[in-house]
Amino acid sequence: MKTALLQITSSDDPVANLDMVRDMVAEAAAQGARFILTPEVTNCVSNSTTRQREVLQHEENDITLAGLREQAAGLGIWLLIGSLGIKTHDADGRFANRSFLIDPEGGIVARYDKIHMFDVQVTETETFRESANYRPGTQAVVADTEFGRIGLTICYDVRFPHLHAALAQAGATILTVPAAFSPVTGAAHWESLLRARAIETGCWVLAPGQTGTHPTKRGKVRHTHGHSLVVAPWGQVLIDAGTEPGIHIFDLDDKSVTEARRKVPSLTHVRPFDGP
Repeated sequence: MKTALLQITSSDDPVANLDMVRDMVAEAAAQGARFILTPEVTNCVSNSTTRQREVLQHEENDITLAGLREQAAGLGIWLLIGSLGIKTHDADGRFANRSFLIDPEGGIVARYDKIHMFDVQVTETETFRESANYRPGTQAVVADTEFGRIGLTICYDVRFPHLHAALAQAGATILTVPAAFSPVTGAAHWESLLRARAIETGCWVLAPGQTGTHPTKRGKVRHTHGHSLVVAPWGQVLIDAGTEPGIHIFDLDDKSVTEARRKVPSLTHVRPFDGP
């Protein structure tokens, strides 16, 4: 399956972001991609709760979701919308960080709400508390396609190997890790974490990322790491997208999964054990 990762620099304007992403999806499809993936928070990168409340919508009203579903149907492609910031009906007013897998008819095959919240102090001046604005999901998700079973994760989830192991044990052959990774933690850990998840599970790991300096109308400017990666099931990095926005196309195949798991069948060697 010819597949494309989109590396983008979203602003805090969903209308402008949708125009940008639709152009890139159309170009990727014109190059033959039948499965296209976008990064985390495709619709809005913002540190401002005020701005998020101004522009984010409930799922049924979200323009990015509607626009990309329509485009997927028109092009006849599979599309992973890495994630969207979505309003919820929760009493505390927090948003969901939600990934959507769209089929070639424009249908929503799967939804996944990010489970692990990025609540960290990266440096003395750079602190993130994702849980203040986003409520965590509670359900791991796999979805079937004609080119493999996909296990959905988002960004900070990559630090939790038990989640990815559970997805692989549920039959996933492809793990998606759309991200808006911090440049500090990205430089230190991004590639190592993604390669580890591929090696541990014998899965393809597809990680489209946000990159660069994100324009804002409210709040502080945000920077992201880029370096969208494609990691093969044996742990080789097949694509590193660097730091520029762009389209990165490669061939996804089941044989690589079969071969990696034949060589090291660790998923079949899992044993229960007592606690320390």
